[in-house]
Amino acid sequence: MSDVAFGLDTFGDVPSDDTGAHVSHARSIRQLVDEAVLADELGVDVFTVGEHHRPEYSVSSPETVLAGLATVTKRIRLGSGVTVLSSDDPVRVFQRFATVDALSGGRAEVILGRGSFTESFPLFGYDMADYEVLFEEKIELFSRLLKEEPVTWSGTTRASLTDADVFPKTEHGLKTWVGVGGSPQSVVRTAKYGFPLMLAIIGGQPERFAPYLDLYRRATEEFGTTSHPVGMHSPGFVADTDEEALEAWYPQFKVVRDRIGALRGWPPVTRAEFDREVRSGSMYVGSAETVAQKIARSIHTMGVGRFDLVYTSGAQSISSRLRSVELYGSTVIPRVRELLADKPATQAAVNA
Repeated sequence: MSDVAFGLDTFGDVPSDDTGAHVSHARSIRQLVDEAVLADELGVDVFTVGEHHRPEYSVSSPETVLAGLATVTKRIRLGSGVTVLSSDDPVRVFQRFATVDALSGGRAEVILGRGSFTESFPLFGYDMADYEVLFEEKIELFSRLLKEEPVTWSGTTRASLTDADVFPKTEHGLKTWVGVGGSPQSVVRTAKYGFPLMLAIIGGQPERFAPYLDLYRRATEEFGTTSHPVGMHSPGFVADTDEEALEAWYPQFKVVRDRIGALRGWPPVTRAEFDREVRSGSMYVGSAETVAQKIARSIHTMGVGRFDLVYTSGAQSISSRLRSVELYGSTVIPRVRELLADKPATQAAVNA
């Protein structure tokens, strides 16, 4: 597993300054750029930016931010996590990411998804009753656009195309993933189009997602498509000590989790639930050694080829976010690689 890739993922959460006050959306975006530059310098493989249309997040146009990052980073791959394809136009999505790919020298990638929130649907004039058909039709069109040849297509969700050629062309193609939160149908759809699968594992034991990896591999075989290494992304936070990480992360995690819960009818999260999730679930919070041990265990158990840490949650302080990025790049990733290379040590971590 020496070829495992490691990424950082953010939804552009608006952080707080040293006084505890929330910064502006504009400063939040500039701060995100600083964090991506640091990740690039530290050797992190991928930096992804999510799309949201809510006041607590600053990024509603990931590809615009990524275009800026393309001009100030050198080697790190740049992607969305995710692009809400259902409420966007596949042609414009391809054009925008092809532009980022040009600016970055071929480092762009896109993760397509349906989104964890639905604000973009009414915002851009889409009916939630069309939730399924919107994604099904648009991912089918996007898969054709990736061939970078004239496209003839018709559907119910946008105007038909007849021998439409789309520009700019990329130099080496545009890597495209599909983000899946736990739907078997979504896994099968991803396999049907031959896309790499990115699993959003944000709660519970990671091992419960193992059947989705098996399903993906079986489905690609049945469809005759390519079975790519699977990725996973999960929330986490790295600090100098376990105690510091837990005490800094929990208050912000609770705010975000309870906000989502209120929308979905979940009860407020408790500290006991949080501690249990950190201990045995899909939350990677602690010192560099603690986080590295847990990531290595998950990679080994799941057999994934990429791990992305969702390193922001709520109004964390800017200084703590920077420190988390620094520790992840400088200490956690090298330590995970060391553990994965040492099979007895990795097995010991699995058994711990």
